[in-house]
Formats: sequence, structure tokens, C-alpha cells
Amino acid sequence: MRHALAEVFLRGETGDPALEAIGVSVLEVAMSPDLRLATAYVRPLEAHRGDELLKLLDRHRRHIRGLITPRLNMRFMPDIRFRIDTALDYAEKIDRILSDPAVARDLGEKKEDE
Repeated sequence: MRHALAEVFLRGETGDPALEAIGVSVLEVAMSPDLRLATAYVRPLEAHRGDELLKLLDRHRRHIRGLITPRLNMRFMPDIRFRIDTALDYAEKIDRILSDPAVARDLGEKKEDE
């Protein structure tokens, strides 16, 4: 499903110039245990346009579902919901914390005590 979604966005098949202008990166798709719901974690190519991207994706959700249905060999097509992926933001935050001189100093002292 992730590959099918990414292909739709890459080829500009949604038909909405505003959505195509933002650019969408599909990082992960999580399926519910009963396969009736797919949560697609996406990121805009421009970081500050996440809210706008979610509104556009929600507006075109049924159309996007129709575009990927023939590409997947599934008994039924799950409903798709879109969420902004925040994993990269979290990783950046952790990196900033670990590179802080005070934290680096504390980590260095702890290693010497061990």
C-alpha cells in the first residue's frame, strides 16, 4: 500500500495542483489488525505545510483510494486516513539534546565512573 500511495503522489495522479505543489512523501502505512483501516504517515516536502497537506489529503481521500485500488491485490480496500509523521522531528530533538555541551559533559562523566 505504501508503494502504491507513493506512486500516485510521485506521478501527480491526484489531479489537484495544490496537492502536487506541496509534494508528499509516504513514510509508512500501518494497517489495523482486521485490515479495514490503513493509516498512512506522510510528510510534506516543505515542513511548514503539514496542516494544509492533511486538509487536501482528507478532501481527496476517496479519489486516492480509487486510484490505488487496482494496484493492490486485496479482497477489500481499507479506508485510508492520513497523519503527519513526526518520527524525524523527534529524532532531531533527541540529537539536539545529546549534542548539548552540558548533556555531553554529563554523559562523559558517567562513562568514566563505570
